[in-house]
Amino acid sequence: MTCTPDAVRHVQLSTATLPLSTPISDAKVFTGRQRPMTEVVFLFAEIATEQGHSGVGFSYSKRAGGPAQYAHAKEVAEGLIGEDPSDIARVHDKLLWAGASVGRSGVATQALAAIDVALWDLKAKRADLPLAKLLGAHRDSVRTYNTSGGFLNASLEEVKDRASASLEAGIGGIKIKVGLPDSAEDLRRVAGVREHIGTGVPLMVDANQQWDRATALRMGRRLEEFELTWIEEPLDAYDTEGHARLTAALDTPIATGEMLASVAEHVRLIEARSCDIIQPDAPRVGGITQFLRLAALADQRGLDLAPHFAMEIHLHLAAAYPREPWVEHFDWLDPLFEERLETRDGRMLVPARPGLGITLSEQARAWTTETIGFGTA
Repeated sequence: MTCTPDAVRHVQLSTATLPLSTPISDAKVFTGRQRPMTEVVFLFAEIATEQGHSGVGFSYSKRAGGPAQYAHAKEVAEGLIGEDPSDIARVHDKLLWAGASVGRSGVATQALAAIDVALWDLKAKRADLPLAKLLGAHRDSVRTYNTSGGFLNASLEEVKDRASASLEAGIGGIKIKVGLPDSAEDLRRVAGVREHIGTGVPLMVDANQQWDRATALRMGRRLEEFELTWIEEPLDAYDTEGHARLTAALDTPIATGEMLASVAEHVRLIEARSCDIIQPDAPRVGGITQFLRLAALADQRGLDLAPHFAMEIHLHLAAAYPREPWVEHFDWLDPLFEERLETRDGRMLVPARPGLGITLSEQARAWTTETIGFGTA
């Protein structure tokens, strides 16, 4: 059988703004460092080839950066036209060099992420396989936990109710936000949720980088009694030394990494042994190509994996990780896609649909604020 090379014929970029029904607050709001989050801005990339194959990918930004991602993607996307979509790593390098003057982290890599994800979606669809199967799945479902019900703008009773609803929906664990200026209130909320869900349900907390080293150590010791699955982002995301000290000092596992915006930044985290559980975000680090690079490094060092947000992408990547991972359940993105991911018995099921298994909805089109195409439609 002869494989005929394909070529990218058309690329469409679009930016869409997803409104949140309720303003969302974590500890960064209560410490005065950020305002409540009211929307999420998405960059979508849709790629079509001469042989009739197609793929869709996305990246996103919370609070700031969405317009910059779209602007940078517009500058480099034309370089895709005529390229073989199977050569994803080479294409990624080409686009990275096209925008080399803005670096290899942050907005520059996040803009490329949407394109990279679309190319992987296309490749898996061309093979008629779910992306997890194309990568080589270790499992057909992944442990899942819910975050969206545990934000600090919700009262403790609301958090309890949402936790119950999540567990009834087949989600396996509950994560709640901490990091309030009043540590006693944090402890009250954690104790209330632990009592409500019982000791058999995995419970995680997330301080969103709002503790200093002394507070993190003190709170970490106070939190030991609740048998947490992990403490997330107790310190500034770039404090690798502080995280390493905390990881060594506490019995409760430390999780971090979601805010880092390149493989190189994660390498420093991994080499310093700054966590037990690493939480990369494919749209933030440059896409699936980059995620796979750092996942291999993390596995080599014996780290567990719990990718941040974007479950539509991360479910497939977690399913292909050698060690038993977690995937974060957020229902915020549901209106953007026609399909839904299924949860059962505490796990999220890898869909049998080819590629990522997602199709942009009419609502996503309605929320689109700008679009541009390259090549022949």
